Amino acid sequence: MTSPHGAPSSNADGSRAQATLGDDTPHILIVDDDDKIRRLLARYLRETGFLASTAEDAAKADALMASLQFDALIVDVMMPGETGIEMTRRLRKTSNIPILVLTARGQPEDRIEGLEAGADDYLPKPFEPRELVLRLERLMTRRDYAPRTDHITFGPNVFYPKRGELRRDGETIRLTGAELALLRALTAKPGASFTRATLAEQTGSGFDRSIDVQVTRLRRKIEDDPRTPLYLQTVRGVGYVLVVD
Repeated sequence: MTSPHGAPSSNADGSRAQATLGDDTPHILIVDDDDKIRRLLARYLRETGFLASTAEDAAKADALMASLQFDALIVDVMMPGETGIEMTRRLRKTSNIPILVLTARGQPEDRIEGLEAGADDYLPKPFEPRELVLRLERLMTRRDYAPRTDHITFGPNVFYPKRGELRRDGETIRLTGAELALLRALTAKPGASFTRATLAEQTGSGFDRSIDVQVTRLRRKIEDDPRTPLYLQTVRGVGYVLVVD
């Protein structure tokens, strides 16, 4: 389903083929000045297995890219300040990251301009969310973003990012949506330390301290003794890390 503005509707389902996942869950940056579109797109991508961050303009996107690594960009053309076309042209001077240009301007000359600027694909609004993610997957496959494994093991726990399933000693453990988003973020780069702010951004939780609550709840499900965690550990002065086998 699509909204009148071309973004996924709030009841868009997640029935598409699951995103490419493994040791490196694809992290997508959405650059669009429309807050509603950013939120809906980010939620849809997270529900279908991606990590998603958002920026309202090119300057905010540059700040995020300076501290985080992304696997693909969704860039709107009509933005205040630097346009999506200008941003794409500038990035292509130093980066080959997959870029999908998203715009309400669907004339052939507009599509040509985007492709000439260096965009890998061009999707006019309105669009179907499933088509968007299929195009993203195709772009990342071209960049050799292939899955390395379909599961991640830590102690008696086995997590399958593609289908969002956690098993402990062979038993399926029920996860809330927030817990699943947190576990996907942590397993995107196993053994890496994540700040609360980064986890909040990647899971869409809204604020840093909510991450502490979700960590406490997740520990009850994956740890023998949540008070002395072996797997989901606190990194003093930084945040959290998931220690995997």
